Amino acid sequence: MPGEVLAVCVVHAERQVPGRVGRTAIDKRPVDGRVAVRALGLAGDHVADTKHHGGVHQAVYAYARADAERWAAELGRDLPAGWFGENLRIDGLAVSDAVLGERWAIGDTLLEVSAPRVPCAVFQHWAGEAHWVKRFTTQSDTGAYLRVLIEGSIGAGDEVRVVHVPEHGITVRDVFTGADLDRLRRLRAVEPTLSDDIRMQIDRHERRHAGAARAAAQRTGARA
Repeated sequence: MPGEVLAVCVVHAERQVPGRVGRTAIDKRPVDGRVAVRALGLAGDHVADTKHHGGVHQAVYAYARADAERWAAELGRDLPAGWFGENLRIDGLAVSDAVLGERWAIGDTLLEVSAPRVPCAVFQHWAGEAHWVKRFTTQSDTGAYLRVLIEGSIGAGDEVRVVHVPEHGITVRDVFTGADLDRLRRLRAVEPTLSDDIRMQIDRHERRHAGAARAAAQRTGARA
């Protein structure tokens, strides 16, 4: 069954945030009609922190209705389309469990799942919830960044048809959590389209696993 675009969201207004970044474009809200989709994102949308966000591998950000509703129930507040900084609020697809490299046909566009969303201090400030980054990380309902393979336009009500799923089966959640390092290493070896950010995430997971192994060995040695 195809999914559905519930809302297309672009920047409503930039907001000031503490720290070196200074400003954020996370405040995205639904717009009417069809929205042009280009290689670097949606018409009328932009990112403020171009060092850490945006680019062809983070052109469009999608978040699932089911994940948003689960968070809304936990937080006891409404989380309307765009609250997560997403461009597309999607129904009927497990966005956080989409396979890296999966392709979605929406309207006359073709988008490819490229990365998980990594929460940051700006997201923490925007959410205004205690320990938000840690909670979002633990839940790992990250949503998915998408690269644009075919430009076109998208509007609310469009079907989201999954037209290709890579055989490796590694999801954006898998990349985010790094639980199965061997599979991530194989992904890095066989998938030439991985972004530098994904390769760096896998490198970080390798260092984390190595550190945990050393700590475990030290504890074992101490007990012996």
